[in-house]
Amino acid sequence: MKMKKLAAMLSAIALSATMSVAASAKESIALVISTLNNPFFVTMKNSAQKEADKLGYDLIVLDSQDNPAKELANVQDLTVRGTKLMLINPTDSDAVGNAVIMANKANIPVITLDRATNKGNVVSHIASDNIAGGKMAGNFITEKLGDKAKVIQLEGISGTSAARERGEGFAWSAQKHQFNILASQPADFDRTKGLNVMQNLLTAYPDVQAVFAQNDEMALGALRALQTAGKKEVLVVGFDGTNDGIKAVQGGKLSATIAQRPDQIGIIGVQTADKVLKGEKVDATIPVELELIVKK
Repeated sequence: MKMKKLAAMLSAIALSATMSVAASAKESIALVISTLNNPFFVTMKNSAQKEADKLGYDLIVLDSQDNPAKELANVQDLTVRGTKLMLINPTDSDAVGNAVIMANKANIPVITLDRATNKGNVVSHIASDNIAGGKMAGNFITEKLGDKAKVIQLEGISGTSAARERGEGFAWSAQKHQFNILASQPADFDRTKGLNVMQNLLTAYPDVQAVFAQNDEMALGALRALQTAGKKEVLVVGFDGTNDGIKAVQGGKLSATIAQRPDQIGIIGVQTADKVLKGEKVDATIPVELELIVKK
């Protein structure tokens, strides 16, 4: 009798342990992010992580360090780790195509965030309307300086959809308002490069009236160069709406930033992944609203 009771107890314990393991087992989804050396993408990652925890997913985050080769290696790694779906924030819209195709061949659904891919199949692309944002930046400069303003543009990483589309929108506004574009050079979405490029351009174009930087990091670098040169009257407009960018605007240093809500991109990305894995239909493109941030 005692043996039967003991066996029953052991069976109950084993069943409980099995149920516990089953309850704790989570489906894994992955976020392959372009870089975590940029506050914008850190915010995106943190919000995605919170939403994944809320919905009961194990979120694997891999940093591509702005390196397409690292990005491809990250995706290759994920194809053998049982990942159910990949959220990819591309380093480059052309280069990421090979990674997306690799995921396609492994029958792993892909959702792109912020930057699109030029190759491969994705179930959804979640991003702000970067063309509209570029137009907003140009229109703000016109509002403050009028037509024919002398402007320098700092471009993002060549080949990314964000840089191309923001530049396209700004070019439309620049042509409409007859801007004199003194220079337009890449600074790779990086604050230090923004500082260095701006310092060099100031030597050649000391009469600049405004700077449009395609992200806040470059804008803050350009702002530092202008402050060092004693040019406090030059308008500087950024893009992204990072915490640092918004603080600089409210402090009266940065003239404006086009906020595109990286937190919402991360949250909506995970919510969309959840729908895909549940077999629900999702839109091919999901826009995230933009907002012009100026000093209150």
